[in-house]
Amino acid sequence: MAAKDEPIIIKKYANRRLYNTGTSTYVTLEDLAEMVKKGEEFTVQDAKTGDDITHPVLTQIIFELENKDGQNMLPIPFLRQLIAFYGDQMQMIVPSFLEQSMIAFSKEQERFREQMKGALGKSPLDMMKIATPIKALEEQTRRNMEMFQNAMRLFTPFPPVASNGSSAAPAEPARKETSDKPDDLQELKEQIAAMQRKLDTMS
Repeated sequence: MAAKDEPIIIKKYANRRLYNTGTSTYVTLEDLAEMVKKGEEFTVQDAKTGDDITHPVLTQIIFELENKDGQNMLPIPFLRQLIAFYGDQMQMIVPSFLEQSMIAFSKEQERFREQMKGALGKSPLDMMKIATPIKALEEQTRRNMEMFQNAMRLFTPFPPVASNGSSAAPAEPARKETSDKPDDLQELKEQIAAMQRKLDTMS
């Protein structure tokens, strides 16, 4: 049995069965999804090797949920962009960006839930009031993406190469590029600091 402050251990066997050591029962991926929704911490281990396989199991849960009718949450453009980042030099930054974006959304979700609960039967004016924070979240997401794209440009020192081998954009003089980079870095630092202040305010 796991201690109260420790994650529950889920063991996965070669026959793909999952065993909850906390309740001494076999469970399914749907059961694990419900545990996540309830905020129950758990780790999944390979029953034979003891390796931590929580990440692939959680990914499998998302795959199963996405394949259920009416439950798609990941839009195709997002999936295409995410796939494109695998193997890219920006891959190491993407997890942190997605994590911070989800943290910011989670901090606001309870307020959204309460407002949406009373949405039925409301007047158009009341509905407009409910839509305001959602618009604010969309704007924050847009600003986050702009900051992320600025960071990508700083980490990509060379312009894209056209099919004929030439640069897609005219090359800037080396002296000007060098002098501009500190300004770009300073701007990025200011944007990150501003984003952090917003996250702190929402918390």
